[in-house]
Amino acid sequence: MSYDIKRSVSLYSYQDEYYDGKLDLEGCLRETARTGATGVELLAEQMIKKFPLPIETQEFRDHWFDMLKKYNLEPACYDAFLENKIYDNRTLCLGEQIEMMKRDIRLASLLGFKNLRTLVSTPMDVIEGSLDYAAEKDVRIGLEVHAPFSLNSGWADGYMEMILRTGTRHFGFIPDMGIFCRNIPDVLRDKARRAGAKEECIRIVDDAYAQRLEKGFVKIKYDLDLGKANMEYRMANGMKEMIEAVQKAGGGPADMMYANTSFTYSWSEPQDIIDNIQYIYHTHAKFYNVSEDYVETAVAIPEVVEAYKKAGYQGYLSSEYEGGEHLRADMEVDSIEQVRRHQEALRRAIED
Repeated sequence: MSYDIKRSVSLYSYQDEYYDGKLDLEGCLRETARTGATGVELLAEQMIKKFPLPIETQEFRDHWFDMLKKYNLEPACYDAFLENKIYDNRTLCLGEQIEMMKRDIRLASLLGFKNLRTLVSTPMDVIEGSLDYAAEKDVRIGLEVHAPFSLNSGWADGYMEMILRTGTRHFGFIPDMGIFCRNIPDVLRDKARRAGAKEECIRIVDDAYAQRLEKGFVKIKYDLDLGKANMEYRMANGMKEMIEAVQKAGGGPADMMYANTSFTYSWSEPQDIIDNIQYIYHTHAKFYNVSEDYVETAVAIPEVVEAYKKAGYQGYLSSEYEGGEHLRADMEVDSIEQVRRHQEALRRAIED
């Protein structure tokens, strides 16, 4: 089956350089282009000062499109955050949340984006209440499928029911490659070691992850209470037994951190991509550490990209670097080099 897999970069990847003042918005776009990527994923609330006011001005929009033209980039995905707890004493009501979603859809459209990422915490009725407006603006809402969530699961079935019931073509999924981790990222393991974790406890956690991988992860269920669903998922995947083993081995805070954080990574079969390709609008090519020989140390890039190719994917794989969070407390983060390596790893997998 023919495919058209393109490469983009989420500017989230450059957060350390942006925060330290080494890169501004244009600098992030420049570095994106240098990797050979042709698309850009924008976190407007992070990268545009005084958000959302500048986007409302023609001056800013003209500058935005001039920068895209300068660096031969096109808008790939706009990342939205439904901030429904902006007040101390209450959560936004349904109507207010829908209006906020519509605001983000409109802003995405103004900046030329056809895809909008929303978080798994976005209530389904907010999404459904925004579908007509999304169709009007021709912006597709993509729900991020972030570990420990997964496609081909009870959780995804809840959203599929809504898609089929409404017949919408403006809501689907954005898989995050953190759901395709063959093992726990080495940068987290090294962080635990620097914090004083014992090798015996690290082995217990790594072995437990390998056992989950071998048996097959018990998938998370759909529940309006995400915290409850997440804890049930962890318990079903052996958290209690693993924690007890770490405690028995004399594990301290660093060991417990490593044990608990291990559940933020998961493995799904790449077949899930093939089964759901018609509902996949964009992809977060999450990564944590790419070695000098262009191998991602946790995410199974070649295997996952092969599934996208077999499925005939027409869209972007967007580099999203998340390894820096495990480094910045102890050392300087080089997101620019990591994204460059990751883009090369993606290129090789796509063109292989």
